[in-house]
This record gives sequence, C-alpha cells and structure tokens, in this order.
Amino acid sequence: MGEFVPTALAALVAVLFAVALVTMAADRLTVAGLCFLSASLLIYLRERWLRDSNVDA
Repeated sequence: MGEFVPTALAALVAVLFAVALVTMAADRLTVAGLCFLSASLLIYLRERWLRDSNVDA
C-alpha cells in the first residue's frame, strides 16, 4: 500500500502533461499552463511523500 500513492501521483502527472501538450497545441494556453502548474505541484507532493516515508522506515 505504501507504493500506491507515489505511483498514482506519477500516473496523474503523466496524464496532466499529456493534457497540457494537447491543449497547448490547440492554443488553449491558460488550460495548458494550469495543467503544467498542477503537474509540478504533484511532483513536489510525490517527492515529499517519498521522503517522509523513507524517514519513517
């Protein structure tokens, strides 16, 4: 169960990057920017989750 959250966050980041690239190609730059911003925040949360789980182990 400990690997589920980081794996789910990584999958969500990949989806957000794909959505951002498609919306950027469709000239919907606000949506693309929000997707890129959300992806970067999820990467931060994933790394923090992994760091905190390694400290407890």
